[in-house]
Formats: sequence, C-alpha cells, structure tokens
Amino acid sequence: MSLDVSNYELLWPTSLFVSEGERVLRSSSTAWEHRAIWLMTEALVGTTAVADFEDLPSHPASSDDPWVTTTPGWGKRGGMDQRTWFTELVSRAAELRHAAEPRPYWPQRQGRGLSHDGSTPQDTRRGFARIISGFADNGYLVEVFGEECVDEPNDLPDASEVIDQRLGIPGLWPLAPETWEEDTFFGLIEVFHDMVSRPRARRFHNWNMCGWHHSEFHNGPARILYRGKINQMLRSAGIEYELAAEGEDLGRLVAVTDDARSALVHRALNDSAPDITTRIRHAIALFRGRDTTVESKRSAIVTLAGILEERRALLKEQIGKPDEGALFEIANRYDLRHRKADQRGDYDEAFLDWIFWWYLATVELTNRLIVSRASS
Repeated sequence: MSLDVSNYELLWPTSLFVSEGERVLRSSSTAWEHRAIWLMTEALVGTTAVADFEDLPSHPASSDDPWVTTTPGWGKRGGMDQRTWFTELVSRAAELRHAAEPRPYWPQRQGRGLSHDGSTPQDTRRGFARIISGFADNGYLVEVFGEECVDEPNDLPDASEVIDQRLGIPGLWPLAPETWEEDTFFGLIEVFHDMVSRPRARRFHNWNMCGWHHSEFHNGPARILYRGKINQMLRSAGIEYELAAEGEDLGRLVAVTDDARSALVHRALNDSAPDITTRIRHAIALFRGRDTTVESKRSAIVTLAGILEERRALLKEQIGKPDEGALFEIANRYDLRHRKADQRGDYDEAFLDWIFWWYLATVELTNRLIVSRASS
C-alpha cells in the first residue's frame, strides 16, 4: 500500500533530508530505527511521522499476518514494515510540503506590540539567540562545547573561551544579545557557522535523568541548515548580507546579489579549470565580502582581467579583433590595473560593480568556449 505523505511537512531542504535519509538506510547498525526517528524529529514538523513509524512492525509481516488485509487506505499498516515505510518516505520527499511561517496574528496585523516584521536590530539579535539555542538543544554544539553526563567528570571546555579563541572577544556565552555591538553580532553569526555539527545518533541516558547524549557528528548538513536559518533571518530583517554557501569565503557574510548573479558565481566557482579556480575564488571573496573596500574591488577586477589576458587569443578567435580589445581598454584606461597618472579615476564605485560582473561573466563564457572547442 502506498504511503500517504499528505500529513507530513518538511522543515529541512528536500535534498538534505534525502541525503541524510539515504545515509540512515545504508547504515549497518542494528539501531538504524533510532537514527531514522532522530532524523524525522529534526527534519519534519511535529511528531506525526515518528508516531506513524513507531506504529509499524520492525520486520516484514508474514503472509498470515492479519494486518495485511486490514482496511484499505489505512496508511499506517497495510503490510508495511518500518524500513519499507521509511524508504518510501525518503524516495518521495519531493512530494512533501515545506512548513510555512504562520500568517500574522492580530497584534502584528494591527501594527501593535512588537515590531510586526521583526526587523529592529534588537529583535533580530534575539532571533539569532533563539536559533543558536535551538541548535544547542539538538546537540549541534556538543562537538565543540562538550556535553555533561552524571557518570563522567565535568571537565568541559569553557564555552565562552572557545568563542573568544575564535573571535577574540571574551564573555560571549551565555548569549546576551542586548549587549552586542553590530560587529560582535555579525562575528557571532560567522563563528557559529564554523562550530555547528549535526549529531547523526543519540541515546537517552536514564540514570538520574541525565538526558540525551549525542554522537557521530558531521558539519556538512549542520552548516546547510544553519545558513538557511540565518539567511532567512537576515532577509526578514532587511539586512543585505547572507552567509556564503561556497567559495573562499564559505560561511562568511557577503553582499546579497540577485539570483542570476548568484548562479553566475556558482558556475564560475564550479566549472573553471583547476589552474584558475583558486584565483576566481579569491577574486569573488575580495569583491563580495562584508568588509570589502574600493581597493579590494579593484584587486578583484585585476585578478579577473589577468585570467582574460591569458585567454586573449581565444577571445580574438571567437569574437574577432579589435572587438576583444574593448574588454581590456577599460581595465587599462581607467584607474584599475596599471594605475598610471594619465588614467581616469573620477568614477562612481558602481562602475567597479559593473566591470566586475562583466569580467566574471566573460570568464564564465570563456570556460564554456574552451569546453565546446575541446569536445568538437
């Protein structure tokens, strides 16, 4: 009998749920069911899916099992065992609805009470503290902060010192958002990106109600989840930065760009030849960092211009001379590359943005031309 997925909602990106679910199914551990329950607890809204899973037999039903012929359409039975059910859930994850934010309540609709859009700096910082609290509750900071146990000596590292070693600011744990300057707030966003790590297994320690203990950590899925939550928070607050998902500046706050330019960055980072990938990564990091300057933007453009110079023969061949010279005329005649006295320097910084994206798009174009020529 086919699984009814209409009652389940995803909190996670679909692809992440699928990859972690497939890993659970590949597990040779006899306790794979506990890993599946932990994954569903994290990735799905509420407890419905877990309850349905636990209501199934752990092994396939025999031919004389009375449940096999039970009422058609009752999705919890019908001959399914837990592995078959979970396998189908993972394979049909694309059909799951994603959880949506609740519609505004009366005070928000009337513009009373707290800021209705949560966009004030203090609201945003408190929201960040709640996000970190949620990660901590689910064991995502255990790998760096440790975890208390009644059976073991509590020689845990001082969490505040752990953060201080990375950020250079003492006394930041427990989190106190009302005390943060802007640089501290943004620094904490980046620090926790590097510290979160998802526990893929957990066990409950009954003695003296010690609680859950977490293990088998992996930072990959944790960082995907973290970036998603933080970037959504920043968008809601109207803050025009986001955590980079790839590149030399992975996990660092960068300027938000539109979807088309984000896609261009992705292609340039992933489709370039190994001999220029490092330079492209560096140029992108120079250009889009939160602390970028006019000089760093110039340096980013110069780096891309150098790659195009190396490919000038290809450009001449494809677009013809002297048209290819227009690409380099701007870099040579304006105060960008050679920095000569007769070069023009009285232009708006927006000009740097334009030339950077033009050059990056041209690098990506030459990547495709090289591949096309090689395959012809």
